[in-house]
Amino acid sequence: MSRTTRTDTQSPAQHIADSHDLIRVHGARENNLKDVSIEIPKRRLTVFTGVSGSGKSSLVFDTIAAESQRLINETYSAFVQGFMPTLARPEVDVLDGLTTVISVDQQRMGADPRSTVGTATDANAMLRILFSRLGKPHIGPPSAYSFNTASVRASGAITVQRGARTKAEKATFERTGGMCTRCEGRGTVSDIDLTQLYDDSKSITEGAFTIPGWKSDNVWTVGIYAESGFLDPNKPIREFTKKEMQDFLYREPTKVKVNGVNLTYEGLIPKIQKSFLSKDKEAMQPHIRAFVERAVTFTTCPECDGTRLSEGARSSKIDKISIADACAMEIRDLAEWVRGLKERSVAPLLTALQQTLDSFVEIGLGYLSLNRPAGTLSGGEAQRVKMIRHLGSSITDVTYVFDEPTIGLHPHDIQRMNDLLLRLRDKGNTVLVVEHKPEVIAIADHVVDLGPGAGTEGGTVCFEGTVEGLRAGGTVTGRHLGDRAAVKETVRKPTGTLEIRGATANNLQGVDVDVPLGVLAVVTGVAGSGKSSLVHGSIPAGEGVVSVDQSPIRGSRRSNPATYTGLLEPIRKAFAKVNGVKPALFSANSEGACPTCNGAGVIYTDLAMMAGVATPCEDCEGKRFQASVLEYHLGGRDISEVLAMSVTEAEEFFGAGEAHTPAAHRILVRLADVGLGYLSLGQPLTTLSGGERQRLKLATHMAEKGGVYVLDEPTAGLHLADVEQLLGLLDRLVDSGKSVIVVEHHQAVMAHADWIIDLGPGAGHDGGRIVFEGTPADLVTARSTLTGEHLAAYVGA
Repeated sequence: MSRTTRTDTQSPAQHIADSHDLIRVHGARENNLKDVSIEIPKRRLTVFTGVSGSGKSSLVFDTIAAESQRLINETYSAFVQGFMPTLARPEVDVLDGLTTVISVDQQRMGADPRSTVGTATDANAMLRILFSRLGKPHIGPPSAYSFNTASVRASGAITVQRGARTKAEKATFERTGGMCTRCEGRGTVSDIDLTQLYDDSKSITEGAFTIPGWKSDNVWTVGIYAESGFLDPNKPIREFTKKEMQDFLYREPTKVKVNGVNLTYEGLIPKIQKSFLSKDKEAMQPHIRAFVERAVTFTTCPECDGTRLSEGARSSKIDKISIADACAMEIRDLAEWVRGLKERSVAPLLTALQQTLDSFVEIGLGYLSLNRPAGTLSGGEAQRVKMIRHLGSSITDVTYVFDEPTIGLHPHDIQRMNDLLLRLRDKGNTVLVVEHKPEVIAIADHVVDLGPGAGTEGGTVCFEGTVEGLRAGGTVTGRHLGDRAAVKETVRKPTGTLEIRGATANNLQGVDVDVPLGVLAVVTGVAGSGKSSLVHGSIPAGEGVVSVDQSPIRGSRRSNPATYTGLLEPIRKAFAKVNGVKPALFSANSEGACPTCNGAGVIYTDLAMMAGVATPCEDCEGKRFQASVLEYHLGGRDISEVLAMSVTEAEEFFGAGEAHTPAAHRILVRLADVGLGYLSLGQPLTTLSGGERQRLKLATHMAEKGGVYVLDEPTAGLHLADVEQLLGLLDRLVDSGKSVIVVEHHQAVMAHADWIIDLGPGAGHDGGRIVFEGTPADLVTARSTLTGEHLAAYVGA
């Protein structure tokens, strides 16, 4: 076969297909964006910067990623789309040049108590297949090694109809599962303190129940016990007969008729277990969670020793290692064990499992174990776990979208994350990153800076270009990009110490440490070194301790800063007092709601498989309240005008004059202190950025009475300029006599500390020890730890 050769030396004209190398956005108006128009280069790394609330996520996630997903969904048939979530088209004039988008956001992984790192990444599924093929003794298929699968045995008669003939046949069914029967695959068993459920000196009609929400007029809870006929509702509980007590606490579900309504009666213990213990504790309302923590104690299951697995699943081993042992190993150790297995019959499985485990190590999560509950991962850890399935992917020319991938990372770990982002780009992908860290901004090919402020003061493009151009551009981000904090020269003297002795939670290795009180103490260390285990696991939560963790605040589109912080309550009472009416009239979720839109302000029209349409309510014009309610005024404003105010405006409005309301003013001062002065009181929580939610949560916790504040990475989601304001807030807390303990990676916070406790030297079993205690100046001088080296470089020492 002959091969033709080119004789021309001129470069060929560009193929028309190569001209589509930009993602064009024109007229984006989602959330606070103000007709944003930009062009983003494909197959490059673009970083989006700007103060918290400036519109970064609105542009990247709510506009570009959302429209890509919507267009992909439209390629399916109408029948299939009917089963998929419907996505509305973003508020944008033109979106051109989009590619398939893979979003890796900060959302916590499912906090279901049955979800673990292994089940969330398919590593467990591959391990189960491995043990079902090689485990000795052989106990069954992969399901026999699953703690989420119960063993089932059933037999009986079935009727089979063939044509005109009907025949009865015997049938049996058996499935071998790996679930521990005692704890039902949870690894823990619960013990309920009955004294927290009821007062046995009272009868049911006298209000014996002390369970939240169990009121005497509720037929579904108290009423069913009072009217069931199984016990005497007028007799004190302590005087129940043995049979009455058995029926009261443990009776199996039984159909009863209460006031002519058919209901199911069930003993109090199983009812509480179904109502409270089957739910994720972190998702509960605070008063419900407090009740569960009081009434229920969780202990390791004595039958499976916390492994969640049945005895049969634990007995089957490969090279003396059971699947429970494998899941309990640190992933880097498990990867070495799998690498040592040489069995040709399962070679493809071993290769796939090896790649998955190596990805964990490569991404800096080798210190985790597969049996780690998914709900206990930090936001940064969860985001990196989601990245694992994309690292070895052969797919190219897609758009990866990341939301602050360095959250929860020590400066030492950020370089590893940068390498991963660059590797994704170099494979021919477009990488879009929303980020605040200067180390990530520095590696960008293209930078888009939004601002200049937050909320209504943001939503415009302040700069678009190279990193060097950003530094010289004069924007808020450009001015702070080279920030370097000076190490505090004089530090505060402790007023006392909090002694921690023999701490062994998770990977802590019998840690003894004295945490100084009355100062700003910062706990540092690489990711996985044991910081949160030390702070949250060893400092007793209770009277005097206010703990602000990283768990996200939850809220629907009906929730807003006024409802979340409790601000609406004093405002409603003030309106009611001045106008001589009920407070409920001034709630859009209660009596004052517009009847047409039920207080939502918009009418939602469901269009089946197509995106629903939201139109402003014509009756209330989006104000959410009845017209009669808007006739009542406080200080010359109606309730809708008050909810449209910014925090700064409202602080002045409720601070003096006719509308003077001290309870409301105190909450508004706290919101302003955390830098949320621009936020409007009625803005839906669903439109807030991650940093705004974090600060809203901090402002709410500041109302709690306590002498010790424990904060877990309060700089998460904060712009470089916002960190200064946070440090000022921490200083005010300490100067007012509080003790502040912060788990933090940000060097500016470390430099500002009075005392640093550094854990390490590594992660997992390489960490869990105190490697430094002292002032920031001592740490910089010693440079004896990774944290010391990075802090010294940061302050220019």
